[in-house]
Amino acid sequence: MPLIQHVFDSFPRLDLLDGPTPIQRLARIEEELGLASRGIALFAKRDDVMSLGGGGNKLRKLEYHLGHARAAGVDTIVSVGGVQSNHARLTAAAAARHGFACELILSRLVPKDDTDYETNGNVLLDDLFGARPTLLPRGTNGLAQAEARADALRAAGHTVLVLPTGGSTPLGALGYVRCAREIAMQEETSGQRFDRIAIPNGSSGTHAGLVAGFAAMGQSPAKVTAYTVLAPADVARRTTLELARGALALLGSDATLDVDDVRIDDAQLGDGYGIPTQGMKDAVRLAASREGLLLDPVYSGKAFAGLLHDLRHGIVRDGEQVLFVATGGAPGLYAYRADLAG
Repeated sequence: MPLIQHVFDSFPRLDLLDGPTPIQRLARIEEELGLASRGIALFAKRDDVMSLGGGGNKLRKLEYHLGHARAAGVDTIVSVGGVQSNHARLTAAAAARHGFACELILSRLVPKDDTDYETNGNVLLDDLFGARPTLLPRGTNGLAQAEARADALRAAGHTVLVLPTGGSTPLGALGYVRCAREIAMQEETSGQRFDRIAIPNGSSGTHAGLVAGFAAMGQSPAKVTAYTVLAPADVARRTTLELARGALALLGSDATLDVDDVRIDDAQLGDGYGIPTQGMKDAVRLAASREGLLLDPVYSGKAFAGLLHDLRHGIVRDGEQVLFVATGGAPGLYAYRADLAG
């Protein structure tokens, strides 16, 4: 861990968090599932609990992206995402705090166009944070539009940084390398050891960072299990592995990774990204009604549905200590009001 910290210090970073996020035991869900008789303990790492912009996992990636932007003299951030992008919302919030202009290029990636989806949730907050959003017609390449907009801004004298979907690059993944180290330090302090860490996998940066982080510390990266919400498992696995190897290269680590180190389950994907499933709805309701924990309908809701399935069907073995990373995104619940009603 000291080596990782030393290398971290060489990368510019803007502090967007309030310190380590807490780890809380989900005792009421343990009781609901009868986990005590199997010796299983269930915890949540609350990456949804951050003061800036409503919180969420994207802030860890943005610390490094905006640190790079500040060091490079950038004045305008152009970010890409879906209409209800958590990354776009948090980019707007972080830009507001640190004095960057922010433009959002939002693609219609989900077959939803009702008023709640296109005007509430993250879209409402994007506007409140002062970002300039552009909603693209369905089927338009968002990244290409962002690059074209950046070129126009540069021609007008601005210095621009374009962030891809989810901020998922090797540099952005360093945010979750840092999180892996944070989890290891919390384990040391508490005496708790986690056998399994469960997360959603969308644009793959969160998963890649954790895999790279544990590998760099000499721990098994395969203890991280992800539930993909965007791409089929084989595609998500390749993307995650590439990003994780890129993060290790930035760190100068000699740790190696292969495909077996990247564990991804696509059973909760359903009909595709952002499309509700019954499992997601049930998982969101269980977490809220038993723990007061708000999961989002796109990422953490589907991932928690996957973890609940694995707990109920013996895939999580007796005696395991399980950590679920709650990645935030609660504003998206308001965009899915009709799907979650009743």
